[in-house]
Amino acid sequence: MSRDRFGDLVADVACCRRCPRLVAWREEAAADPPRRFRGEDYWARPVAGFGDPAARIAIVGLAPAAHGANRTGRMFTGDRSGDWLYAALHRAGLANRPESTRADDGLRLCDAYVTAIVRCAPPANKPLPAERDNCLPYIERELKLLEHARVIVALGAFAWDGTLRAIRALGAETPRPKPRFGHGAEARANRPAPVQRKRGEIDHVCVSPGGEGGWALLGCYHPSQQNTFTGKLTEEMLDGVFARARELAATP
Repeated sequence: MSRDRFGDLVADVACCRRCPRLVAWREEAAADPPRRFRGEDYWARPVAGFGDPAARIAIVGLAPAAHGANRTGRMFTGDRSGDWLYAALHRAGLANRPESTRADDGLRLCDAYVTAIVRCAPPANKPLPAERDNCLPYIERELKLLEHARVIVALGAFAWDGTLRAIRALGAETPRPKPRFGHGAEARANRPAPVQRKRGEIDHVCVSPGGEGGWALLGCYHPSQQNTFTGKLTEEMLDGVFARARELAATP
């Protein structure tokens, strides 16, 4: 049933046209690609999440790259950020191979699921607040379907903020004031207290998803070239985040 619902979500994401600016940009990028990608068929549609439906670790990015996931149709696939991310997931034992070049390359994730706050490539990698809000229901649906997820790794401040918004919309209790993003920052979103029903009402309690104790939110610098070329994010730093994510996912 969960896999069927993931399929429904993927189909809904792929046909979304809620944001005219993003629709125009993703299609313009596909129509006039860089020389190295000339002749390739671009996906040029919104991009759904990818990975293990039983994952305990969810990884959330900003949005597809114009000539990465917007071209290949899979999150963090076909660009330098994805090279760093999937190599780190492979080193952490969460991916069966270190490269992610195209949607049919045989890459599989184990105990990890990769997604993003915004599903279309935005101009200058800067979605508008309204575009973020249009997309948030998709990650809310994903987090509901990821019933075993215990840890959410947010790649960058935009993903950190969007994730907090999404889990609050699902009824989770998040710290106040809002936790600040930083590399290695941690926060916890607890399930709300059970709501007891009155006599005659359906006999159940209302809780949010996310495992017995809710979610642990873990911050990580985005593996963009701006961060990796300057040394702001190193392989050791990225490996440290995923080691911590595995530790938190295994914590009862």
